[in-house]
This record gives sequence, structure tokens and C-alpha cells, in this order.
Amino acid sequence: MLFKQLIVYGILFMALTSFNSLPNKVANSPYIMILGYAQDAGYPHPGCNKECCLQYYDGKEPKHYVSCIALIDPVSHQRWMFDCTPDFPAQLHILDTSYPVEGKILDGIFLTHAHIGHYTGLMYLGRESLSAKGIPVYGEQDMMDFLKNNGPWSQLVKLKNIDLQTIKCDTAIKLNDRVSVTAFSVPHRAEYTKAVGYKIACGGKSAIFIPDIDKWNKWDRDIVQLVKENDYLFLDGTFFKNGEIKGRDMSEIPHPFIEESMELFKNLSAKDKAKIHFIHLNHTNPALLHGSNARKEIETEGFKVVVEGERFELGIKN
Repeated sequence: MLFKQLIVYGILFMALTSFNSLPNKVANSPYIMILGYAQDAGYPHPGCNKECCLQYYDGKEPKHYVSCIALIDPVSHQRWMFDCTPDFPAQLHILDTSYPVEGKILDGIFLTHAHIGHYTGLMYLGRESLSAKGIPVYGEQDMMDFLKNNGPWSQLVKLKNIDLQTIKCDTAIKLNDRVSVTAFSVPHRAEYTKAVGYKIACGGKSAIFIPDIDKWNKWDRDIVQLVKENDYLFLDGTFFKNGEIKGRDMSEIPHPFIEESMELFKNLSAKDKAKIHFIHLNHTNPALLHGSNARKEIETEGFKVVVEGERFELGIKN
């Protein structure tokens, strides 16, 4: 257990050291921080006794938290999370350790959709835990309706632990004088709500966050063009390739395989490829494991897998 913790904290220390050595102008820039990159059920996966999760139990791989990013503005001292995962307590602790803000939990939470890894951490804002006061929770209308009309989430609304903020796709929300966020619709299994992705923009730089999408060719937007137009892209990397989950029809859980995405992006320039960071990796995805051949293949092709604690600097308006 100590070995696993040392790995995690070593990664965080390197990220913090690198960031703190930057020039003051960059250090004051809003930035994105990776708080997790596993699929909804996390890593290790419940009930998994296969080689992938035995890497954790044998002390060879640290725990990985569920896909989540934070947006921090060190000038306004504001912090937002994108998705609220079952690992919320640990992820909030990482955020509080990295960039503590006295007297408030968060300035807001942006939700992508109602699959378990993306919103169930809201439970920790309730009376049994933090008993939060009016945390803004952003989402499209059906996401807000889902929270308002279904327990136990409706109690969070009733007791004003959270303050629902309905957003419209393709309409920018100005969070402060420096940062704006725009939601956009993406095709994904809609058992309870539709799904959205987000664009985070500041000072001429922008990031795209799409942790879940069915397939790129089902989308009415050109993902290749989006890569060219933005600075960072955190994209669905749930599975590495077809057949990864033995004995299950993977068409029931459609995602763009990383192999498919790399093929789609193969003609991009090296600069554009380096913008692409895969996130939301299933426990069966060999690229989730540090030093795996799959991870090396991704990096050899010019792409990346996110690392917990990693930071991505946005711009500063002159």
C-alpha cells in the first residue's frame, strides 16, 4: 500500500514542482488539472481478479481515480470540477492539497451526463457528508431535471446543498473575466440523460473535454478539425481495441477504440497529435497501466494518456 501511495504522490510532486518553476505570468494563468482518468467504476474494478487489476493488488500499479478534471484560476481563487465521481472525496483532497481555498468547497461542478462515474459524487455534498451550501451544478436541461426529480439527488436540491444551473449547448458561460465554458452535445447512450462535452477557453487557449462518446463518425462535428482549432483535447479512451472485454458484445457499450482514434488522427501534424490526451480508460484497457506496451504504442504514435496530477496551462488575456 505504501508503495502505491509513493507512486501517486511522486507523480503529483513532479507536476507541482514543474508548475511552480514556471515564470510568474504563466504561474498566474488559469489551468486544468487531471484528477482521474479511469472509467466510471475506477481502478481497480470491483470484483475483477484478472491480470489488469491484479497489478494493483500485487503492488505494481497505483489506484487510479475516475475520470475528472479541475479548472483553477489562481488570480480569482476559483476552482471548478468537470464531472463529480464516486472518488470525489479523494479528488477534492488532491485539489485542496494542490490549491487550497479557505472557506468554500468548489465554485461549481459541470456534469456531462448521468452515468455512474460522472455525477454520483454529488452525494458527498449532502447532509450526511459535507452539508454544502448552494454549490452551483451545471448541466443541460435533462440532466437538471433528472437531479430535481429523482432521489436522493432531489434532496440535495430541496435542502439547497446544490444550486442547479441549466445550460444551453453552444452558448458560452462566462465564469469570470478570464474563463468561459461552452457545452456541446455528443452522441452517447442516453438511458437517463443526453451527454455533453465541454470547451474551456481562456486568453486565446482552449481545451476540449469529451470523456464519453459513442463513435466519432456518429457525431455531427468534425473531431479532426476540433483538434486543429484547440490546444488540448481530453478524449474518450475507454477501450484500446475491439475484443478487449471477453464474452461480451462490445457494440452494446460503444466507444471509439483508441486504435480507431489513432487511425483517424494519423495524418495530423506532430504538433496536433501532441494535443490529444486519452482519458476515461476502462480497467481492461492495457494503456491504463504505466509502462504497458499499449501506452508505449500510443506515445510512439505521438499521442498521450493523461496522468493524475498533470497540469495544462491556459492563456492570460493581455
